[in-house]
Amino acid sequence: MFAEPAETASVPRMLPREPDVTGLALAARDGDQEALAAFVRATQPRVLRFLAHLVHPRAAEDLTQETYLRAVRSLPGFAARSSAVTWLLAIARRVAADHIHAVRAAPHVVALDARQAAAGRFEDWVILRQLLDALPIDRREAFVATQVAGLTYAEAAQVCDCPIGTIRSRVARAREDLMAALTTAA
Repeated sequence: MFAEPAETASVPRMLPREPDVTGLALAARDGDQEALAAFVRATQPRVLRFLAHLVHPRAAEDLTQETYLRAVRSLPGFAARSSAVTWLLAIARRVAADHIHAVRAAPHVVALDARQAAAGRFEDWVILRQLLDALPIDRREAFVATQVAGLTYAEAAQVCDCPIGTIRSRVARAREDLMAALTTAA
């Protein structure tokens, strides 16, 4: 009915909107292999980014694969009570939690100070990574879900399996913790 403005008409969308992704998950659940492949392509960058902020970035790719293995096994039970992205990030959160528990149980190897590895922007990223790693896991999950993955507080509450008020307080406390750590470091 209405034409798109010329500037945006030729720009392809990078990711399907939420209902499209949920539709892909439902079609995949019903056995559509092309829909499954499209679902993975559409959601993989977001899952990888989410996990990279919950665990060590080097582990994120393997944990992304584990997330999809668990998701494919769980697809028959997916009933779209929440968006497919929310459902998938909840699985990713459990994968990250399992990984963190396994890492804590294993012998710990002390790495070189990462700030000595490079300078400039990379150093800033490493410092941010260290600040996030220092947050308690519940605050880190809430902060990453809302501030990095871009979920609403309601979606983050579903992913983290807690009330929305708890998400709000965890994000607020995470911000306070990060600001205090930055003030101390300066």
